[in-house]
Amino acid sequence: MSKLLNSLNTSKFNLPNRLVMPPMATSKAGVTGELTEDIIKYYDEKSKGGYIGLIIIEHSYVSKEGKANHNQLSISRDNDVEALKALAKTIQNNGSKAVMQINHAGGSTKEEVTGSLPEAPSAIENPYTKIVTKELSKEDIKKVIKDFAEAARRVKEAGFDAVEIHSAHGYLLNQFYSPIFNKRTDEYGGDILNRIRIHLEVIKAVKKAVGDDFPILLRLGALDYEEGGATLEDAKIAAKEFEKAGVDILDISGGYNRFMVPGFTEQGYFYPVTAELKKVVKIPIILTGGVVDANAAEQLLADEKADLIGVGRAILKDSDWAKKAIESLK
Repeated sequence: MSKLLNSLNTSKFNLPNRLVMPPMATSKAGVTGELTEDIIKYYDEKSKGGYIGLIIIEHSYVSKEGKANHNQLSISRDNDVEALKALAKTIQNNGSKAVMQINHAGGSTKEEVTGSLPEAPSAIENPYTKIVTKELSKEDIKKVIKDFAEAARRVKEAGFDAVEIHSAHGYLLNQFYSPIFNKRTDEYGGDILNRIRIHLEVIKAVKKAVGDDFPILLRLGALDYEEGGATLEDAKIAAKEFEKAGVDILDISGGYNRFMVPGFTEQGYFYPVTAELKKVVKIPIILTGGVVDANAAEQLLADEKADLIGVGRAILKDSDWAKKAIESLK
């Protein structure tokens, strides 16, 4: 029996199979972050037939200060909700579960996008933009937490099946997690428990906003693959804390090096990490990274490297990839 075709049932989630379309930015939103017909068409095409169990929408910004780039989707205003209902419904009517990913870009954005100096855990030169960022005060941190909670509430109101908190790819929450970006000396910096303090506060605020029955995913840039960066030990401690805090599914990707692992070419780039994290948590784990064929996905599940497999670029290039993959395994 195919592992990829197995359903996944948790107390809050029933997925028809183990295939996930991970979030990939389309840059198809309007200039003020509004939903466009192009985005609906794109997700309609990708979700046709319900072959993908779980579709996670591209990262959407929780506040103007957290906007990553022009034409990024917004979840920052109450008036975003009505339009987004059509997007959730389109995916669900095709037979897939729909999740919205919420994000704050932190120091990885630019003033020309947000209208203000990029804010980050510490006032350092951001390695991507080469801009010296503004250090968030404790009051600023409270606002960030509130912005995530409000965004999660809107995701639920728009009718999505779950919300995903983004802490990967060198964006704000991932910057707190990573010692490369986080040089703070207060309770939000230092050891791993301090560096994930903001995550635990965000999770708590999100849970309060959406209620206990609404599933919460968290995407973690687990390792930086860079000297002085986040380590596997950090990831294990963080994963256990996130599970305790009420995260329902962990979605593993990279940190400083984003969605790549330097020098790693096997399918499922992050499987050495997900395999280790599966030993310390009971919640399902999503593995992504370079998976391009169904047999590789099948093998990763059979070898217990993860519980769900994310296929991004292959589905991006070929909207029928999932259909062909699922049918080849039947």
